[in-house]
Order: sequence, then structure tokens, then C-alpha cells
Amino acid sequence: MKYILFACLLLEANMLMAMPVRGIVKDSETGEELVGATVFVKDNPGRGVVTGLDGSFSIEANAERCTLICSYLGYKTVEYTVQSVSDKLTILLEPAYSEINEVVVYGYAINDTETGARSLERLSSNVMNIVSTKAIEMSPDMTVANVIQRVSGVTVERNSSGDGQYAILRGMDKRYNYTLVNGVKIPSPDNKNRFVPLDIFPSELLDRLEVTKALTADMEGDAIGGAVNMVMKDAPPHRQITANLSTGYNALFLERDFYSFDTKGISKQSPYEVYGESYPAKPRDFSGELIRLNTGKAPANLFGGFSYGDRLIHDRLGIMLAGSYQNSYRGSDCVFYGTSTATSDASNLPVLTDKNDRTYSERQTRYGLHAKFDWRFSLQHKIQWYNAYMDFSNAQVRDNSKIDLNIGYNPGQGDYNLSYDTRFRLNHQQILNSTLKGTHYFLSETLKTDWSAVYSRAFSETPDNASVHTVTSVRNYQANPISVVTLGGADRRWEHNTDNDKAVYLNIVYSAVAGKIKMDFSAGGLYRDKQRSNFFNQYDFRPYDESKEEGMRNNLIKGVDWNDYSEIRFTVFTPFGAVGNPLNYDASERIAAGYGQAKTVINNLQVIAGLRIENTDQGYFLKYAVEGVKNSGNQVYTDYLPDVHLKYSPLANNNIRASYYKSINRPGFFEIVPYRIINEDYTEMGNPDLQHTIAHNIDLRYEYFPRPSEQFMLGLFYKKIENPIEYGMITQGQGTFYMPANFGNASNYGMEIDITKYFHSFGVKGNYTFTHSAITTTKLFNYNNPDPSSSEKVLVKNVNQTRPLNGQARHVANLSLLYKDTQYGWDGQLAFSYTGDRMYAVSRYLDNDIWQSGYFQLDASIEKKFKTGLTLFVKATNLLDTPMVHYLKKDNPSNSRIEGYENHQGGTLVRRDYYGQNLQAGIRYKL
Repeated sequence: MKYILFACLLLEANMLMAMPVRGIVKDSETGEELVGATVFVKDNPGRGVVTGLDGSFSIEANAERCTLICSYLGYKTVEYTVQSVSDKLTILLEPAYSEINEVVVYGYAINDTETGARSLERLSSNVMNIVSTKAIEMSPDMTVANVIQRVSGVTVERNSSGDGQYAILRGMDKRYNYTLVNGVKIPSPDNKNRFVPLDIFPSELLDRLEVTKALTADMEGDAIGGAVNMVMKDAPPHRQITANLSTGYNALFLERDFYSFDTKGISKQSPYEVYGESYPAKPRDFSGELIRLNTGKAPANLFGGFSYGDRLIHDRLGIMLAGSYQNSYRGSDCVFYGTSTATSDASNLPVLTDKNDRTYSERQTRYGLHAKFDWRFSLQHKIQWYNAYMDFSNAQVRDNSKIDLNIGYNPGQGDYNLSYDTRFRLNHQQILNSTLKGTHYFLSETLKTDWSAVYSRAFSETPDNASVHTVTSVRNYQANPISVVTLGGADRRWEHNTDNDKAVYLNIVYSAVAGKIKMDFSAGGLYRDKQRSNFFNQYDFRPYDESKEEGMRNNLIKGVDWNDYSEIRFTVFTPFGAVGNPLNYDASERIAAGYGQAKTVINNLQVIAGLRIENTDQGYFLKYAVEGVKNSGNQVYTDYLPDVHLKYSPLANNNIRASYYKSINRPGFFEIVPYRIINEDYTEMGNPDLQHTIAHNIDLRYEYFPRPSEQFMLGLFYKKIENPIEYGMITQGQGTFYMPANFGNASNYGMEIDITKYFHSFGVKGNYTFTHSAITTTKLFNYNNPDPSSSEKVLVKNVNQTRPLNGQARHVANLSLLYKDTQYGWDGQLAFSYTGDRMYAVSRYLDNDIWQSGYFQLDASIEKKFKTGLTLFVKATNLLDTPMVHYLKKDNPSNSRIEGYENHQGGTLVRRDYYGQNLQAGIRYKL
């Protein structure tokens, strides 16, 4: 018993002697909290800890006074004597610079950390949000499009596999934003528009992602929503080698097969391109192997990346080489209803015309190459040459079964007509950018000039896009044989477009100091020559087997005449194709711009005022003359775009910002082409008289940075938009057309909140955006004929409807929970996002617009670091498998007759897609 008592007394004495010492470790130059610094007691090296996400630590000391040793990679080790354990310590570490014999010493800004990103936001001249390299690395996201959805005020438009594709900034459709690589605008591979798909860019090539929400005069002026700038990796101060390899799987294919086809059977050029316009195409010119449908289990996904960076020749030469490869198998299961608006009465209710069950199977292949070289002649002169190549291929099989809900539909008796459509499509996109840039300082560095010479190329092709159409009928629950559609059994389509950009940039900045006043005077300009070429051709086929007896040669039955699509015999119904399609056009755009800007800093107040002048010469030329339309045309106009930005910093970690800028949005390339496409119940038409959009933008934002890596931001914005470009029903002469047009004025305003906070091993990042917009456009409206004697009981007229801007969600929220154990090398993140209801597609009829339902998404990632430089990681996306739902806000009671139909939020369900969960696991190595 006495031994137990003695042991308890020793334990109590030890606990009284062991007192916690708390403190924080920072960079002595920047004030950045250092995450993962090692702190231990000098007299007891076995007692040590590492600092948390906020740079803090807590260590047990055995005396009132003790000595701590603190070390961190890249910093000088220090000893710190604790005078009293009751005091909270601040330990400052100095960077450890290598001694060199050269006179010239170069400095390097570390901007890839969360602290670096917050510092750039705090010091920026305009309203900006930044996602750091570390945040990108830790996020579950694989492409830039998915990364950007974590930024406040940003939503994404998704592709058929559920991944983000286009960014919508502050409720402004993708047409109102532009994309930059290292500050240089890049062209789009889209065959009609100028917006760039962000899913083509692998996220691991980025150094950081910048979203600018208020333009200055030195930026191009055609962004109303904002600009997305992808800053690519730069040469590090020391040699750095990284590599990663991972695999994964989509849970969708655990329950069904993956459909595929042999892309080697694709002909890159149509017979028209190979043999000339006078050549009549024959069946032997088209490969049957292309439409052979393969089924099986989806292979595992494969991802890999590599980068090498270094500085050589006494740090004068910088090299950064990086590559990324992603091969993934994606898809969706979809139910889709065709809709129209009732015209037999004045109810204006939606009518469902057909029900489609669709499966998508996609093999997506991305690879990116990145090469950046810089040469420092001296502290005052530097040139750099940047090259990037992005390649994206999507081999998709869409298998669709459609039930006609009008003709022959009687579910009570098991009667309906059924058709099958299978599409085999390969889309291939490329973006190439090469930029040579020089930066020079003169007059004791009071005069700075930088220039850039840029060549960019965007290319997209969808060659030999094939579709096969078959039909059957079900009577009394018994299915009749499947046969090939007699009038239009198949079609093959070729599309490709190229966009070549050549541009030069020049900026000159003169700095002066007068007492406490610092001033920068800037001037510069830009010239860009864009040339775009589009090609389209389509061949239609009909079933024909000349070996069968007369009268039966067009009636080809599955199981009798064929079993696989590749066995169907076709004749070419349109042997010369359809090159008269309006998608055969060339476009040109020449932009000449100049600006002047003044920046003044007086104590805590910074004022920037500037004026940008942009001249636009945009034109088109139809390659094949179309009767009754103007086959060429152009628009020339000049815009004067002023801006004013105020930043007041009452404290070092506080900013109050106010901004005004004027910006524009140019029409899409295809929108001003006078094309006409005749659809079943309306005619779509281009608009050569379409005017560009002008917007007046106001921003207010309060910023508080309690610590270098933390932030609180509250922002308000307002946009007055003149001549916004939207699609609507326009009456011209004796006809009414669905076409792009300018619809008066629109407004868009909202609020943004950003919060980032760390608590030792835990962190919280969240943002919320409220957006409200309004635009008035013309719609069709059915009404009862007031003349009872007329044979036309229902008439139609144009009416105005006020609605939100297309793509705008009223509520958007993101929340990420972070965990970091630097002592044992664990990192984790749980990322939650919500996007509220938003308009997906604008209808021609009043109140029949298609909406995308609000949805939640939950993603997660976890990684384990080892001291050898090796990291194991797991990423999971779409954990909730939340479906993407499109719906109409009105319902029709007659929809209840459709077997299995369910409405959505009291409205009409139009489409629902499930994409499945994605899991990825791999290793990362950093030397």
C-alpha cells in the first residue's frame, strides 16, 4: 500500500512541475504563421510538438523557466528562453538564405500558400479572390472548373458527366466572363461562342487561381461578371521534383455496363473534304466498325503528373517543366421528357411529348504540358518564355430509348411506340499558348516596362459523329420486332473549327514619390488579330439491302437482317452532304486598345483612376452563299471604359474598398451570322444587327485579415446592364423568329461573405453569395380569340416577361472543414457546396422556362505525409450522388396519365441525371 501511495505522490509532483507553454511561430519578415514548425525543450529533446494550422503550439515544460528550440525547413533554428510559462510566446524565425559569390541576389515571393493567397488579396488594387496551390492540392477537385466552384459568387455549368465546365460569376452567364493564362487571354475551342471550357485544364498545373471581380484599365474590358486568371507554376528558388500517380473508379459502373466504340474507325475528314465537292459519297466511304457497340465493365481511372523546376547559372536561368495525364471513365443515368406548350387551348401549360431513358458512357482523356523558362540579365531586366498545351478528348456513347406520349400511347392497355437512338461521338479539343514576355526597369527603377508577344490556337473537332435510329411498337405489353427507321436510319456528321490569335501587349509604369505621396502613372496598349474558321457537313442514310426482294429492301429487322449496328446495310441518301449549313463560316476580330491609369497612395488611402479605349472590328463570311441573306458583314465600334478604385486601410490588416468600372460584352461569333435553322415549330435565326452589351459596375467590400492566413470579407455589388444579349421571340416582317437580341436594360445586385478561420489543428473556410437579377424579354402567350365566330379559337401574341438572368442562382454557399496534424503528417478536408435554383434554359413561351433545381454536393479528401517526401492520398467526390434536376415551375394535370411520372416541387419534371460517386487513391512524391 505504501508503494502505491508513494507512486501517486511522485505523479502529482510531476504534474505540478509540468506546466504548459503556449505560443505561436511566425516568419520574421512576413508575419506568416508557420505551419508544421518543430518546437522542443532543450533539456528534454524527446518532449516536442509541431505547430498547427494557425502556427500555434502547446508544450509541457518542467520548470517555470526553460529553453525551447524551434526549427523549420528553410529557416534558421533558434533558441528561445521562456521567462514565464504564463506568457504566450511569439517565436520569430528568419529565412535561411544561401551564401553565393555573385553580387546579384534575387528574391522570390512565396505565393502558393494560403498565407500567400491572403496576402495577394489584401495587397491587390482591385476586388479579387484567390485559390492557392495548397488549397488546390488538398481539394478533391481534378479540374479548374471544379476548383473554381469553391470561390464566393461562382457557380458552374456542368457537362453530361456531372463535372463543372463553364464558370458563372455573380449570376452572369458564361458569355459575360473571360479566361486568362498568366494574364493573357486565350481563345475558345467552341464552334459558336468565345467562352472557354475550364474542364480542359488539369488543376495540378496551377500555381494559383485568381478570380477578378472589378476590372482596372490595364485589363481587357469585355468582362461584366469578372475574369478568371490561371497562374501557372513558376520556377522555384531551388530544385524541386514532384510526381503523382493515382487510380480510381466511378460507382455508377458498379451497377451497369460501360458502353464504348472503337475510335480507330473514325474518319478524320468527310468524303467531301477528301475527294472534293463534286464527289458523291458511297457506303464504302463510311466505316461500319465505328458503330459497333461494345459493352463491358468500365476500366479503372488513371491519373498521373510530373514536374521539374530549378534555377541554374547562379539563379539567372529558371526552368519549370510540368505534365499531367488523366484518363477517366464517367457517365450518367438520365430520364428526360420532351416538352412543348399547349396551343389547342389558352392554358399555356407544358405538354410532355415523349419520355427518354438515357445512359451516357464517356471516356475522358486530358493531358497538359507546361514549360516556362526565364532568364534574369540583372535585377532590372528579365525575359520569360511560357508555353502551354492542353488536350481533351471525350469518347461518348449515348444510348436512348424514347416512348412517344402522344401517338399510340395507352399505358392502361400496354400500348406505346418505342424508338432507340444510339450516338457514337468523339470530341477532341486543344488549346496552345506561347507567350514571350520581357520586364525592364530604368531610371533607378522608377520606370518599368513590360511587353508580351503572344500566339494562341484553339481547335475542336467532332469527326464522324454517328447516330443510328431504330423503332418498334408495343401492343398489349408485347413488343414487335425492332427495325431500322426507313426514312433516316442513320446520320454521320463532321464538325471542326480553328481559332488563331496573335497579340502584342505593352505596359509602361512611372513611379514617383512626393513627400508622403506615392504615385504610379501607367499607360499601355494591346492589339489582337483573331481568325476563326468553321466547317460542318452531314450525310444522311437510309436502310437498303439490295439482296432482299423488292418491297422489303428497306425493312431491315433486328435478329433477322442484323444483330449489331455495324451489320446494317445503308445507302447514302445525301451523297454530297450538307455543306450549305450556316455553321460553315469564317470569322475575324481585331481589337486595338490603349489605356492610361494613375495610382496614388496617401498614407492609408489608395486611389486608382483610369480610362481604357477599345476599338472592335468583328466580322463574318459564309463559305457557301445562302440565297436571301448577306453572306458577309462586320461591326466596328469604339468604347471608352473608365474605372475608379478606392482602398482605405485604417489598420494594417483591414481594407475598405469601393470600385466603379465600365465594361462590355461582344456578341458571339455565330450570333451575328444571318443563319436560319428551321425547327419543327419555330425558326431560329441569327442577328447581324446585334449590338454589344455595356455595363456599369459598382463594388463595395470590407476585408479583415486577423492573421496572415485568415480572412473575413463582406462585399456588395451592383450592375446596370445596357443592351444585354438574350434569346427571345422577335417579329420581323411576316414572321416570328427565335433569335439573339438586345432587350433594353437589366440589373444584377448581390452580397458576398467569405470567412477563413483556423484553430490549431482545425480550420473552417466558408462563403455565401446572394444574387438578384432582372431582365425583361418578349415571350409568346396563347389567349382565347375574342371573336366567337372565328375558326381560330386560340391566338398567340408577344408579351413581356421579367425574369432572372439565365444561369443566375439566388443562393450559393460553400463550406470546407479542414484538419491538419503536422506532427504525424495527416491532412483532411470535407467540402460541402450548395447551389440554389437557377434558370437553365429560356423558353419561347411565357413562364415556361426550364429551371435547374438547387442541389447539394459533398466531397472529401485525406492524405498522409511521410518524412521521405512521399504522400498517400484519397479523394472522393459527389458522395451524396445528388441528382441534377431540370423542371418547369408549372405542372399540367394531364401528366398524371403518364406511367411512372412524378412532378418536382409542384412543377413539371423535365430531366434528372445521376452521375455516381467518384473515388481516387494515389501517391505523391516531392523532392
